Amino acid sequence: MIKNIASLLALTSVALVSACGQSTDTEADSVTGPPDVPRHSAAAFFATTSYGLPGPAGYAFSADGRSLLVSSDKDGVFNVYALPVSGGEPVRMTDSQDSAMFAVSWFPDDERMLYTYDQGGNELNHVLVRAADGSHRDLTPGEELKASFVGWADDGQSFFLATTERNQQSFDLYRYSSADYSREMVFENPGFQLAALSRDGRWLALNKPRTSADSDVYVVDLNADVAEPVLITEHDGNISYSAVTFTPDNQSLVYSTNEHGEFSQHWTYDLETGDRNLLVSANWDVMYTGFSRTGRYRASGINADARTQVSLTDTESGDTVSLPELPPGDLNNLRFSSDDSLLALIVNSDVSPSDIYLLDLEAKTSTRLTDALNPDIDRDHLVAGEVVRYKSFDDLEIPGILYKPHGASADNPVPALVWVHGGPGGQSRTGYSATRQHLINHGYAILAANNRGSSGYGKTFFHMDDKRHGEEDLQDIVYGRKYLESLDWVDAERIGVIGGSYGGYMVAAALAFEPEAFDVGINIFGVTNWVRTLKSIPPWWEAFKEALYDEMGDPATDEERHRRISPLFHAENIVKPLLVVQGANDPRVLQVESDELVAAVEANEVPVDYVIFPDEGHGFRKRDNRITASEAYVRFLDKYLKPGD
Repeated sequence: MIKNIASLLALTSVALVSACGQSTDTEADSVTGPPDVPRHSAAAFFATTSYGLPGPAGYAFSADGRSLLVSSDKDGVFNVYALPVSGGEPVRMTDSQDSAMFAVSWFPDDERMLYTYDQGGNELNHVLVRAADGSHRDLTPGEELKASFVGWADDGQSFFLATTERNQQSFDLYRYSSADYSREMVFENPGFQLAALSRDGRWLALNKPRTSADSDVYVVDLNADVAEPVLITEHDGNISYSAVTFTPDNQSLVYSTNEHGEFSQHWTYDLETGDRNLLVSANWDVMYTGFSRTGRYRASGINADARTQVSLTDTESGDTVSLPELPPGDLNNLRFSSDDSLLALIVNSDVSPSDIYLLDLEAKTSTRLTDALNPDIDRDHLVAGEVVRYKSFDDLEIPGILYKPHGASADNPVPALVWVHGGPGGQSRTGYSATRQHLINHGYAILAANNRGSSGYGKTFFHMDDKRHGEEDLQDIVYGRKYLESLDWVDAERIGVIGGSYGGYMVAAALAFEPEAFDVGINIFGVTNWVRTLKSIPPWWEAFKEALYDEMGDPATDEERHRRISPLFHAENIVKPLLVVQGANDPRVLQVESDELVAAVEANEVPVDYVIFPDEGHGFRKRDNRITASEAYVRFLDKYLKPGD
């Protein structure tokens, strides 16, 4: 499913910068509702610390087993830290005050580590190594290139990186020596997506999107005299295939497909015989499958109605492994120690930010290594979402997650927002959001709608918006308002819409094409001119450009439709207050789009606030910026949506 794989316009985080000052951590007045629920500033919610573990191809545990490599914004900007598994404060390994830096992997046999960063959100990532003495070296130097980590060889003597240095439109694969960082190109990419690499470094899996509903998987034997991609998913009709991982014995490829029903399953393909076998299936999409270092354990995640269900299987016995007791929430980023005795993972829920836990699989014990939630916030004052469904204009059921502020009732109705996710093809899911909790704490109900075209609800639902963007999917958002109006604890006269990236487009589209549907709109990095956007995609999107054009329309032939669904060309219709947020370094949604929309709305003499963030791209990574952003949302809504405005 190309919309998920590509995350074409997905929003990494929702934030903006403003010249206005921030409020104090806890204000004296109370939020609408019980007097024992104080109203907090954004700073209080964002005082939570974000943590992340390296990707599945990297080593999360250090060679001596004493530390976990983690990414954290503990000091305001994401940096890399070594987190002691015995407990205690993380040790900072990088020292960026500006660009966000993220953990990639420990070296398997020593104290060196790999990490990545870009420049102010421009998405031109480089991969660097930090030596044991604290010195740093860029392994992918150069201008206008994008690089990524692919994996380690089994023996730890080499690792693989992909870069666009030869051709900005394709990622070539290089093998690097762990000893001296010398390298050789092992695959010159003619235009595929690099998807997975076997642990012995022999087999490379490639994805080839053909349309938004149809994609193939190829494999390459890198040991062959000529490393040619071989198609392994020959088929008729619209079926989505994508490579997931290789089995630890290097004998089979695990791939995802919706060939056998509405939902994606995971199958294995034997690289020698071509035999295929079902590995994991459910009545929902299988999100991921991964293996422990020794291969003893297999972990799989299921996207069950916007929540993740994880199963751990002992591959030797075939039995399901029971995990030690953990708090309620989604389990993410499962990472095993080299001997499979320990498992590190992240637990996250609406009322609990991501915390890292260490599980001893033999002793069946769990230890929380981090405490992300600001101690000034009472966990009981946060709000958990309820999965709901409502009917759209054509009676199609639209899933969503509903957040009801404390104290909201028929006697005390509150204003509300329809929250639109990024994509196209993303999904609103349960999980902690400082911005969302800040808005709820200030008395705003939220319906996080999963309009048609969202992932997670089957391939039919997923493709219902193809070449109909800004039309039927927009009506699902408009009918989200109608659903909110039906709730006696919602103020039916005060309902706005908010969204980032593709969700920001939907905000602008709602105000332009359904000008009376919402009372205010907050557009964060939203596309406003599809004609320009589809002609100016980043070069590294080339591998899935055909599928993108299949879904959205080819700008060479569909310009008339693109103009019709672009809010910029219909901005004269906008009559409700609008807040527009833009990152100056955004390579996906160029600043000029927001510039032009704001100018057009100002010409209508309609209130419009415009905030440009000079040092961010498509989404914001700095805590101070996210804090200021969330405060700006609340100020805007308090001015235009609250009773008495």
